[in-house]
Amino acid sequence: MGDGDAVLAMAAMDVVAAFDFDGTLSTRDNFVPFLLRFAGKAPTAQAFARSGLDIVKGGRAGWQMANVRDDVKVSLLRQLVGGREAADLDDSARVFASDVLARHLRREAVERADWHRAQGHRLVIVSASLATYLRPIADELGFDAVLATELEVTDDGRLTGAIDGQNVRGREKARLLDVWLDGATPFVFAYGDSSGDKELWARADRAVRLGRRAHRGTE
Repeated sequence: MGDGDAVLAMAAMDVVAAFDFDGTLSTRDNFVPFLLRFAGKAPTAQAFARSGLDIVKGGRAGWQMANVRDDVKVSLLRQLVGGREAADLDDSARVFASDVLARHLRREAVERADWHRAQGHRLVIVSASLATYLRPIADELGFDAVLATELEVTDDGRLTGAIDGQNVRGREKARLLDVWLDGATPFVFAYGDSSGDKELWARADRAVRLGRRAHRGTE
């Protein structure tokens, strides 16, 4: 089959392009910058200090870095988000999203997403970042869905500070993608930049390394 035939065959297929966000679609990590905007510099710094002490006291200093990172994330959210109004967080998230769209997107990744959309492919963000600010970004970029870290909200609209479900990294990325596909079997492109995307790459039909850590090869 020649290149032209391959393009025509792909055009007739159901195709999904799954993009990691931090470091792939965006040029940076966005979780801490968002907390700084929402909670302020001093409270965020204090929360980091307490999180580190809690991990050491809990005997977790020797854990793998991924586990420590997850523990710190949970601790920061509990301290900085717990008890706040979900509506206030969403308001901050929309402002934050506008700044990311204006200043912190990777042009090459956005161009890839634009190409997929032009071919009629479905687009999904799969990220450990918070869904509250990824949703307005996804809407602006023309993505079909966001599979990202959700926060638990009480019946009266307050945040508990807990993650609703799991932190969306590693195996959870691949699992949520399969849940979203709901039994469908499209050809899946997966774009990512780090070890947190390995399981998503393994799940994909075509894995693409793209972003800040892609200097050792693009695919």
